[in-house]
Amino acid sequence: MSTPPPSDASASPEVVEIERALYRITYLSSRARQHERLMAAAGVPLDRAAAALLRKMADEEPMRPGELAARLGVEASHVTRTVQHLERSGHVVRVPDPDDRRAQRIELTGAGREAIARIRETGVRGMQAALAHWSEEDLRELATLFHRMVDDFLAHAAETDAGSPAD
Repeated sequence: MSTPPPSDASASPEVVEIERALYRITYLSSRARQHERLMAAAGVPLDRAAAALLRKMADEEPMRPGELAARLGVEASHVTRTVQHLERSGHVVRVPDPDDRRAQRIELTGAGREAIARIRETGVRGMQAALAHWSEEDLRELATLFHRMVDDFLAHAAETDAGSPAD
């Protein structure tokens, strides 16, 4: 897939600053050391791939491994290996797909739901501490704007995907 050429229109300084801030957030949250600290504090020994898979599954219905790979934007083989690891650790199970008995879906177990709850709780506590000096109004506004931005990003991605030829 080729990268589209830059737009002729210059981005506003505000959009440039938003992109920079999002990059910084992404970088900080995706660092291996940060992940290790979060997992240690939550008492959940999962690698980044396993944690991402569990987070995605916690927000969705049980799904087939191929669908899970597509939603995570990774190769199916990565999901297969991660699911096998999570099955051995008791975080997920394979269940029959009610729409096609030959297929299976991946479902969180009680241990998987508990692990995600602990990871999220630990992450929220860290964020609460970092933003403790922010007013309730600022936090509410930031949450509203973040959700609005993500919704707009998702809508733009859907439009872009609908308009581009299949890979």
